[in-house]
Amino acid sequence: MTITSMGFGIFLAVLSSLSCARSCTFTITNNCPHPVWPGTLAGAGTPPLPTTGFRLESGQSVRIPSTPGWSGRIWARTGCSFDPSGIGKCETGDCGGRLECDGNGATPPASLFEITVGSGEEKDFYDVSIVDGYNLPLLVVPRGVYGPCNATGCASDLNLGCPKELQVVLGGDGGQQGQGGVVACKSACEAFGLDQYCCSGQFSNPNTCHPSIYSTIFKHACPRAYSYAYDDGTSTFTCKAYDYEIVFCPSVNGTKKASNETIATPHIEEPSSGELIHLVSSSNILLPFPLAIIFILINLLS
Repeated sequence: MTITSMGFGIFLAVLSSLSCARSCTFTITNNCPHPVWPGTLAGAGTPPLPTTGFRLESGQSVRIPSTPGWSGRIWARTGCSFDPSGIGKCETGDCGGRLECDGNGATPPASLFEITVGSGEEKDFYDVSIVDGYNLPLLVVPRGVYGPCNATGCASDLNLGCPKELQVVLGGDGGQQGQGGVVACKSACEAFGLDQYCCSGQFSNPNTCHPSIYSTIFKHACPRAYSYAYDDGTSTFTCKAYDYEIVFCPSVNGTKKASNETIATPHIEEPSSGELIHLVSSSNILLPFPLAIIFILINLLS
């Protein structure tokens, strides 16, 4: 049984249109030795994800569907405590003192994954940013529709080498992360509020705003992450992906950057103790194209 060239072209066009109609999912994994509370924030003009904040235990993974054209941020909060109504606070990355962020962004410092999902055949644009400071190691590995895409992130623990003047230090026992009390590392902009660090005022363009000694430290440790406002050239990536694996604390179980500036793909277990969040209609969830329909199309076009 053969398929005519015209029929085969129609067949591929059908598959392509179905592929382009799909949206991607975000697989969020907590590889840290303590719980984290991921938060999500939708950009202007795009709907919120099915959840805007939740608790994720150590070793858990959760898949969250997006919609075509979605843009926004995903990050992890640490050291959180909430009452049964979802009111409380977090040591880092807090979003208005609520379990569900509900339109509130992360309080700096926080490591951020930022993305604009392409609609149709448009590519996704994504990055990991520590422009607003850093609280946790973060690795993002996209799985491309048409082949491999670039991984990005900041797998180094910047809290260990954070300059004293940028440190966020907890009293008492030093918090859950236990790194000598340092639970996050501020940006120079947040720490000092100067235009030259914030790329504002007379420094509000790429010709006058240059890397500072502090952003250079961050960039050296995490060469693929945004370190200051105009760090576009080495920090923004494109892909057409069906899934983005977002791993917090990727190096705990040995995941490291490979040679020549590539990052090894971490092993992600299927969610077991976690749950698949699918609180939106099934049309927004990534679904496989039924194999039986493919065979029917082949028979019709042969």
